[in-house]
Amino acid sequence: MITRLVNKLKKPSRETTKPCIPAGQRVYCIGDIHGRADLLADIHQQILADAKDFKGTKYLVYLGDYVDRGPDTKQVLDLLLEEPMPGFEAVYLQGNHELILLSFIEHPEATASWLSFGGREALNSYGIPLAHIPGRREVFALATRFDEVLPDTHREFLQNCQNSWQCGDYYFVHAGIRPGVALERQLTEDQLWIRDEFLASTKDHGATIVHGHSIVAEPELLPNRIGIDTGAFRSGVLTCLVLEAHEQRILQTKPL
Repeated sequence: MITRLVNKLKKPSRETTKPCIPAGQRVYCIGDIHGRADLLADIHQQILADAKDFKGTKYLVYLGDYVDRGPDTKQVLDLLLEEPMPGFEAVYLQGNHELILLSFIEHPEATASWLSFGGREALNSYGIPLAHIPGRREVFALATRFDEVLPDTHREFLQNCQNSWQCGDYYFVHAGIRPGVALERQLTEDQLWIRDEFLASTKDHGATIVHGHSIVAEPELLPNRIGIDTGAFRSGVLTCLVLEAHEQRILQTKPL
C-alpha cells in the first residue's frame, strides 16, 4: 500500500531573497529517472552517504517519469517499492509518462504513440518484447497483455503518485506550472506537460518551482525555478537537488 505524504507545513514565506526550507529539515529531490535502475541505485547511495550525519527530518522527493525510455522500467518500480530509503519520508510525484503508460492499458488506440517515445522499452522490461512500432490491430493485444503482467503493486504506485508537493518556499512538480495562475489552482495537464510558457517566464510564481520534464545539460538554478532533468536515460547523469535552509546543492551520477 502506497501512503501519500501529506505536508502540514506552513505556507511559504517570500520575505527573504533566497528561498528557504524550514529549520531542522532537508530535502533531497531526484529528477526524471526514465528506466535507469542503475543510476537510481547509485544516487540513492550518494544520498545515504550525504545524509548520514543529519539529525533532522529528511524528505526524498521524486519528480516523476520513473518509466519508459531506459531499459529498466520494471526494475525502477521494484527498487522504489521493495527498497525504500531508510530514514526518509518519501514523496512520489506523477510524470506525464506514468499517465500515458496507464492510459495505454485503458485506451490503447488513442495512446499508441506512447510506444514510439518510451513505451517499447517499458514493455520489454516486463517481458513483452517489441522491436518495432506495431500496427493498429496489434496495439489492443499488447495493451491486454500488459494489463495482465503489470503487478498490482506497480499499478497502485503509478495511480497514487501526487501532482505536486510544497515545502517552505519550494513547490515541487513534474513539468512546471502555468505562470500567472495561483499554485492551488494549477491544472494537472499543465503540471505534467507544460514547457515553453513556463520555461520562458521570469515571473515570481509565489514559490521557487522545482521541476523535471525538460532536459538540460546542466541543472538550471534560476531565481523562480530549478530544473533538474539531465536526461539520465541517455546521458547517464541523474541529478539530485539538495535543499536545506537557504542552501542549494547538487548530487549527480557520473556518465559512463
